[in-house]
Amino acid sequence: MHTTNKTTPLAPRVIVSGGGTGGHIFPAISIANAVRERWPQADILFVGALGRMEMERVPAAGYRIIGLPVAGFDRKHMFRNVSVVWKLLKSMGQAKKIVKDFKPDIAVGVGGFASGPVLKAAAAAGVPTLLQEQNSYAGVTNRMLAQKALVICVAYEGMEQFFPKEKIVLTGNPCRQDLVSTQEKRNEGFRFFGLDPAKKTILMVGGSLGARTLNESMVAAFPRLAESDDVQVIWQCGRYYFKEMQQLQREGMIPVNVQLFDFISRMDYAYAVSDLVISRAGAGSISEFCLLQKAVILVPSPNVAEDHQTRNAEALVQHDAAVMVPDRQAVGRLFDEALTLVRNDGRLQALSRNIAALAQHDSAKRIVDEMEKMVIRS
Repeated sequence: MHTTNKTTPLAPRVIVSGGGTGGHIFPAISIANAVRERWPQADILFVGALGRMEMERVPAAGYRIIGLPVAGFDRKHMFRNVSVVWKLLKSMGQAKKIVKDFKPDIAVGVGGFASGPVLKAAAAAGVPTLLQEQNSYAGVTNRMLAQKALVICVAYEGMEQFFPKEKIVLTGNPCRQDLVSTQEKRNEGFRFFGLDPAKKTILMVGGSLGARTLNESMVAAFPRLAESDDVQVIWQCGRYYFKEMQQLQREGMIPVNVQLFDFISRMDYAYAVSDLVISRAGAGSISEFCLLQKAVILVPSPNVAEDHQTRNAEALVQHDAAVMVPDRQAVGRLFDEALTLVRNDGRLQALSRNIAALAQHDSAKRIVDEMEKMVIRS
């Protein structure tokens, strides 16, 4: 295996693996950026899943990536898993070759099915491995890899139910560091969106592709919003639903105090102006809300493995740090809750204070601190 100076490794060789879903990609790139900041000469190789979004996002961030043919298990149609097993076996063979050829000093897994074969191959070759678990309910891949991992970086307390206690380090999830809100940024945001600073602002985001339930809840609330002169809404409906929602706009259905977007290019401005955020409960988004001290209503997606978004949301609700509305109740309940909450300054402040207390700062740097200790030990 490639060796480095044991006190100050100058150019470690690092494999970062994971993906298959968007929630894993940003933390992976954020960790790689922090590695490069610590060791500008570091050699970093990503390994992802062929055909998934990391194959575009990672090169766009300036890193090399190799794709494996691995795919996730289809829990609803078990007969389809014959090809999944074949792809897994093929991926494991390729992962062994990648580890043998690249000779990493350390391998980092961020979860998702792409990290399984690589981290397994790395551990078998004697390479120290670190896992990063974003959710409050650990994913299957990370649970399987935990036995061989040296360090497991987590974003929530109480993860001893999934991982050996002595391996756990609470670091939080790496987030975009440019999202810090200031009064200046808030003023710029009002100008950017053409909003009235005197009115309460609700931001509703369903991810870049959108969330059907959130959009249906918004459409159901049009009559109430049209009567709410003291409230304005920024609505990211997502690219999947934009044409459908644009048609409603052409028909004059969308109230004038609701701004429709398929995608918001300046999320920093959108967060800065918002008094209340409505969102799904992905781990990355929640970490951002904690850092930004945002009052938030979470509507967990029911379409994720092991219902982990509900568990993420419940972890905040237990600290009175968020309000949760179940997906099945959202169309009837969501905007009743939102309009009541956004007009209650005391409640907004309490939620903001409580979610801020859960924030983990400089997560990527803290993960790299753990990596440095591992490289020195190995």
